[in-house]
Amino acid sequence: MKGLGALLSTTVALSASTAFAASVQLGKRATTPISVKGNAFYAGDERFYIRGVDYQPGGSSDVKDPIGDPAVCKRDIEKFKELGLNAIRIYSVDNTVNHDECMTALADAGIYLILDVNTPKYSLNRANPARSYNDVYLQHIFATIDAFANYDNTLAFFSGNEVINDGETTNCAPFVKAVTRDMRQYIGSRGYRKIPVGYSAADVEENRKEMAAYMNCGTEDERSDFFAFNDYSWCDPSDFTTSGWDQKIEYFADYSIPLFLSEYGCNTNTREFKEVASLYSTDTSAVYSGGLVYEYTEEPSNYGLVEINGDSVTELDDFRTLQAAFAAQQNPQGDGGAKTDGTPSQCPPQSDTWDVDSDALPAIPENAKRYMTEGAGPGQGGLDGAGSQEAGEASSGTATAGSGAVTAVASGAAASGTKKAAAGALHAPESSFSVFVCGLVVVASSLFGATLL
Repeated sequence: MKGLGALLSTTVALSASTAFAASVQLGKRATTPISVKGNAFYAGDERFYIRGVDYQPGGSSDVKDPIGDPAVCKRDIEKFKELGLNAIRIYSVDNTVNHDECMTALADAGIYLILDVNTPKYSLNRANPARSYNDVYLQHIFATIDAFANYDNTLAFFSGNEVINDGETTNCAPFVKAVTRDMRQYIGSRGYRKIPVGYSAADVEENRKEMAAYMNCGTEDERSDFFAFNDYSWCDPSDFTTSGWDQKIEYFADYSIPLFLSEYGCNTNTREFKEVASLYSTDTSAVYSGGLVYEYTEEPSNYGLVEINGDSVTELDDFRTLQAAFAAQQNPQGDGGAKTDGTPSQCPPQSDTWDVDSDALPAIPENAKRYMTEGAGPGQGGLDGAGSQEAGEASSGTATAGSGAVTAVASGAAASGTKKAAAGALHAPESSFSVFVCGLVVVASSLFGATLL
């Protein structure tokens, strides 16, 4: 009997192991990698619209990695499924933590991750962007890319969030764009699939149009893969015209890369989420690719869909309202009017509200160039420690246009870039069934955005 017990234990263990491997593989198949074609996202040949929420329990006052704890993420994934989500945005993670279990659970639920690669301590400093754009900072964000690039449900990376938020901070724009360029070059040089990289902008009248044009102008290596902005202009009761959405759609009609709302959901009045009907209809589908509702958990700014107390999750009124709005509105048929090609934007001229006098970008710091061929190495975490703003070597000159292009791919780089992504990168044979903050002091308006209102 004892021998039979051992045999049964072994059989059960093998079965459990096989089941886990199968679940990982099924999770991979549940989330086809997202690609960019023209001004839209696609899952294979099917147009993809982001139906998501911004997810950072604790907010800016208690920054934690919400997908570093399987108990936390699996608790919340159940609510994500009830809402009908296909994406979440996370503003900060710990790049030393293993995220396999949470990323697999998200994939099994058909949910993608849009990730900000910055943290409060590893970010640009608005007061001194040139000094804080350094090799230590780039090592951190490259290590974060390594930690997530092998998951098929990593939809996109944000290089920054609301860095340029008035006419006095546009001098940070070349450094934001340089970081975006460097991230795209690193992804290509390390042999990863082409994960889209873009920027999340503040929706401010002074320079919203200029920033969108700036991130989509210049040589191919300098341009973003997409552009997103935080938009709180639709305050219920409202409509497509009263909110001014019609004017934005008209203005961006010829924009050549995907656009989506990285935060939305004005809470000046009771939220009815009437904008959902426009966001997933032909009102906007020729220009927008969906958006992310701010935000999942209730924080001091009162945008939450749920309230969390220990392990208990309580649905708030906004949860049920959003759930109903999503359920009532299907995506447009076919491609929704998306364009498969287009012309890049012209770089905006210098003005009273746009303090950028040249199209040239800072050169990547000399000590960071080696990461393209050698890899970034182990991450430093990013949520605590000394940070990067006064560390390392800064850029020493201006880049030549085109210098951010991928010139060589490191042999075996994608396979060896990170061990932490192993579970998310499993591909079994077919027979058996992957904050950008430009400020020294982090506040809610610069890290999470919505408290600008």
